Amino acid sequence: MIDTTYDFQTDTPPGKDPDAYSDTLHRYHRALWSKELPDGTRFDLADGRPGSYLVHKSDKGQFWLSSDAVIPTFPHKAEAIVAKLDDGEFEAFWNLGYTIAGMMIWPGNRVGTKQTINGARGFHPRIADRFDLTVECVRRHYAGQRSPLSDVLARYADFFALFETFEGFIDHFLLQDLLDGDRVRFAMPFDDFAMPSVPRDLATYRRYMETSMEFIHTRNARIAAYARSL
Repeated sequence: MIDTTYDFQTDTPPGKDPDAYSDTLHRYHRALWSKELPDGTRFDLADGRPGSYLVHKSDKGQFWLSSDAVIPTFPHKAEAIVAKLDDGEFEAFWNLGYTIAGMMIWPGNRVGTKQTINGARGFHPRIADRFDLTVECVRRHYAGQRSPLSDVLARYADFFALFETFEGFIDHFLLQDLLDGDRVRFAMPFDDFAMPSVPRDLATYRRYMETSMEFIHTRNARIAAYARSL
């Protein structure tokens, strides 16, 4: 059973990261993303702990996957703005991000000493950990276009090749609610990565927060419907 209201902080030891320590999140990831690829073969995930989080081994290759909470709330980068929110607003946004719709898996193995996707999307100032901007980079990867994450996505080209197309990637991970047609729905104004990636004022933060929460709610509903079919 997949409970899309479950907060993965609940079964995580205090001070620890649910991505690594929530057994429920680990079980949900394994159940949801072990499924057929576009070519009809199975992408089954096994428990890779303690050496890795999840692992797939088949004729397709070996893939080591890690979990990532993908909806940043910017408690530090936008600290002064967050302080202006009404009581309980930030906490509701933060906690919602730890339901399954706020989570994703990416390749977790390092290529040489270079950053993983998790690391690169967090540290690049034009991405700032935002999921909408990350998915736009993934779209451009499939289209053969440059983006701030081109180099790191190219290092994991074998992972993205599993899904064949951008649409295949979106369908596999139930991300349709992040799109308007075939375009990414951005949570803030977007100008080819030239705009600041972190909200600079309260109105922009509220738009970012409300759009992000809408995506989480709609993706949770989509995941719940899919889980009922398993």
